[in-house]
Amino acid sequence: MKPNSFVFVAVFLSSLAWLAPAAAQAAGPGATPSRAQAERNAVDLKQGMSLEDVLQLLGKPQRTALRSNGTGAASPSQASLHWTYIWNDRAASSSSDQRTLSVEFAAKAADQWFVNGWGWNSY
Repeated sequence: MKPNSFVFVAVFLSSLAWLAPAAAQAAGPGATPSRAQAERNAVDLKQGMSLEDVLQLLGKPQRTALRSNGTGAASPSQASLHWTYIWNDRAASSSSDQRTLSVEFAAKAADQWFVNGWGWNSY
């Protein structure tokens, strides 16, 4: 090989080095991570996190629910928002193979939801 070929190969290989870490990262905000990644990320859940912080950490939920504490027109402080994330442990998608993470939000004011609690369906 000519000396210029060695330089080209060295530069080319070093330029590929950035691809491996990029591929290992999550697909981006809003994307739902794998079950294993979600379990690792769920360790970083903290009471008081904003809705946007949870979206960054876990992605979009598969299910949502808004519950009031028995009053007709619930004020934000009397309601709770629930997000549910569901992952299958195996290729078969029976309910016994699913892991579910529920995140509960409480409102401090209108449109200001913060994590109040969370939990997995089983371990």
